[in-house]
Amino acid sequence: MKTFMDKDFLLTTPVSSMLYHKYAELMPIIDYHCHISPKEISENKTFKNITELWLGGDHYKWRFMRSSGIDEKYITGDADDKTKFLKWAECLSKAIGNPLYHWSHLELQRYFDFYKPLSSKTAEEAWEICNEKLRQPDMRVQSIIKKSNVRLICTTDDPIDSLVYHDSIKNDAAFDTAVLPAWRPDKAMNIEKPDYCEYIEKLAKVSGVNICTFNDLIDALKIRMDYFAERGCLVSDHALQYVMYVPTSDKEINHIFTSRLNGASITSKEELAFKYAFMQTVAAEYSKRNWVMQLHYGCKRDNNRRKYDKYGPDTGFDSIYNYTPSNELADFLNALEEKDCLPKTILYSLNPSDNASIGTILGCFQNSTAISKIQQGSAWWFNDHKSGIVEQLTSLANLGNLSGFVGMLTDSRSFLSYTRHEYFRRILCNILGELVEYGEYPEDYDTLSEIIKNICFNNCINYFNFPCEPIN
Repeated sequence: MKTFMDKDFLLTTPVSSMLYHKYAELMPIIDYHCHISPKEISENKTFKNITELWLGGDHYKWRFMRSSGIDEKYITGDADDKTKFLKWAECLSKAIGNPLYHWSHLELQRYFDFYKPLSSKTAEEAWEICNEKLRQPDMRVQSIIKKSNVRLICTTDDPIDSLVYHDSIKNDAAFDTAVLPAWRPDKAMNIEKPDYCEYIEKLAKVSGVNICTFNDLIDALKIRMDYFAERGCLVSDHALQYVMYVPTSDKEINHIFTSRLNGASITSKEELAFKYAFMQTVAAEYSKRNWVMQLHYGCKRDNNRRKYDKYGPDTGFDSIYNYTPSNELADFLNALEEKDCLPKTILYSLNPSDNASIGTILGCFQNSTAISKIQQGSAWWFNDHKSGIVEQLTSLANLGNLSGFVGMLTDSRSFLSYTRHEYFRRILCNILGELVEYGEYPEDYDTLSEIIKNICFNNCINYFNFPCEPIN
C-alpha cells in the first residue's frame, strides 16, 4: 500500500517518478488563463484567514458542500469564518474520488506544511497552523506567486477595464512575475442580455467612439484592443454556449445591432447570427495582431434560477451543455481559413465527449506558422480531475500532437491553485512513464525530457510569444 499523497503521488512506475522529479517538477509555471484579481496582486493582499483564501469565491467547494447537505449559511452565508472552515473540513473527509480532495491536500502540503488528512479530527489544528502561516510576510499574494515559481500570469479582463492595476504591477520593481491582461469581450457580444445597451454606452465612453452601427462597435473594440496590446496583451478568450456557424449579410447584422440599441428584442436566430458575425470579425483582428483566440464552450450557465437570483453568477449552478455541433465548429474555422485570417486558436469544450471531434477538426487547420496552431485546450472545469485529464491527454495523443500541447492552466480565482499544475504534471509524467514501462515508447530520455519541458513551459512561451526565456 502506498503512503497517502507522498512524493510519488499519482506516479505508478519508476520511469514516471523519474520523469516527474527530474524534469516536470522543476519547471516554472505559465498561467495563461485564470480569474485572479490584478487588484489583489497589485496591492499584495494579506488574507485574514484560511477561509477567506480558500473558500471565498470557490464555487467548486461550494457545489460539494451543497451536495453534502450543508446549509447555505456555512457556504456563502453569514456564519463566521472558522465555522465555515470546520464545515468544509467535515465535508472534505468524505470527498473520496473528487479532485477537491487532492487539490486541497496539495495546497495544505505545499503552502502550509500540513501533511495530515483534513477532517473534523484535524480541522482545529489545521485552522491554527494555516492562520499562523498567513500572518507571515511570505504568505502575502505576491510571495505566494513567487513561491509557486510562476513566471507569467494572464488575467481575464473586459474591454472597458482601465488595466490600471496591470500598470501598477509592471512598475513594481520588487515583483518580477509578468501579469498581462487577456481580452474577454463577452459583454460586447452578448446582445441578448438585459444590460447590453448600458454596456455599449460604457464602451462608447471609454473608446471615444459614438457607437451607432455594427462597424462602430468593431471600431471601438479595435481601439480597446490597441490599448490592451500596449500593455502586453497577447491572448483573447470567449465563453460561448457552442461555436456557431450562422452566416448572414452585413446589412442584416447591422439591422440586428441597431434594432437592439433602439430597445427592440431579438430572436434566437438573430442572436446567433450576430454572435457569429461578431466572432468572425474579432477573430480576424486577432489574426492581424498575432493574438491567440481561446474558445471556451459547452456550458449551460445559471440553471437554478432561484439560486442565481439570490447569489448571482459563478456561484456553482452551471452544467455541461451537450449541444456542441462539431460541424458548425469546423465551418466556423473554415470560414476564417478561407479569408486567410484564422488566428492561433485553442478549443476547450466542457463536454468530454467532444474530445475526439476536436482532435480530428484541429488536424484540418494546421500549418507551418506555429506548432499545433489549432490546439485542444486542457481538461476544463468539470473535467480537470484525474480521469478527465487522462482522457484529454490520451485523446490528444491519439489524434493530434501531444508533444506540441501548451499544457495546463488554473482557470481559478484562488492564489493557491498553482498546485493544479503539479497535479497535471504528475498525471502527464505517469502517462509517459507507463508508455515506456510497457514497451510502447523507447527509453529515450533526451526526447522524453524535451517533451515534458515543452508541455510544462516552453510550448506556451513559443505559442503565445510570451516575454519569457525557454528552458532547455
